[in-house]
Amino acid sequence: MNLIKNLNWRYATKKFDASRTINVLDLERLKEAVRLSVSSYGLQLYKVLIIENKEVREELRKASWDQSQITDASCLFVFCNYTDNYSHFVDNYIQLIAETQDTDRTGLTDYGTIKDSINKMNREERKSWAEKQTYLALGNLIVACAELKLDACPMEGFDKQAYNRILGLDEMGLNASVIAPVGYRSKDDNTQFREKVRKPADQLFQTI
Repeated sequence: MNLIKNLNWRYATKKFDASRTINVLDLERLKEAVRLSVSSYGLQLYKVLIIENKEVREELRKASWDQSQITDASCLFVFCNYTDNYSHFVDNYIQLIAETQDTDRTGLTDYGTIKDSINKMNREERKSWAEKQTYLALGNLIVACAELKLDACPMEGFDKQAYNRILGLDEMGLNASVIAPVGYRSKDDNTQFREKVRKPADQLFQTI
């Protein structure tokens, strides 16, 4: 499997080559990989912002403990979960199924139970559930980057409230959940030369 080889090649890049930019075709491939991610019920209750603007990224760097990846990578993926109005998104999803699969909405009554499941959650449970969905999409991005020999660094080390303010996310009913700068590793990033450290298979897996 080339996938295994490529996953061994990748690492959480600490220093990016600020002179290199991802080409348009590869960026479109990354977006398509994220779009095809699995999500609970298939709802995809998130939006992904791709930040290229230098000035905006300078502001976001201040809200990211001054980590250089934010500004030096080719672009910054910000995965944002929706925070409310879930019933609206369920209705839109059912309509999308009907249109895509050329099916009458009346034949999709089983999907109505999704609202009941979501409504049974309390506010904190819904928040946690929605945020988790963004990590599934992030996983697809990381794997796609490895396949394309692009570098990425998934990050939780940032001030979410500051990101929400800088990007105007509150007004859009969104919350910055997790981020990933994407680009090309710098030759000065010594982290790339370290041996990958993972648990051995016999400790990680158990067959029952």
